[in-house]
Amino acid sequence: MDAAERQQILDRYLDHSRRFEAVRARRGSASSSGSVIPMATRGEFEQEPTGREIEVLQLISDGLVNREIGQRLYLSEETVKSHVRHLLAKLQARSRAHAVAVGFRRGIIG
Repeated sequence: MDAAERQQILDRYLDHSRRFEAVRARRGSASSSGSVIPMATRGEFEQEPTGREIEVLQLISDGLVNREIGQRLYLSEETVKSHVRHLLAKLQARSRAHAVAVGFRRGIIG
């Protein structure tokens, strides 16, 4: 995956993110009963990813699947899955693609 493809993915993510935020804002203003659960504030659950998790995130951004990441880093596929779960939680990401976008935006990966 080259830089142009990564930028396309990031642009698509940002577009989707803006749409979701617009819907969330509309729902929040339409609901005075407080039935909408507010998103966690930045840093509330956030921790910094470990060095190994950053390596995994970089390989995800290169388009590798768990098995391929495990082969590259000499890890079992289950260990890679564990790193991905931790990354998603630490970056408050909804998916692998979202985690990559957050990683790019925060400068964790390049």
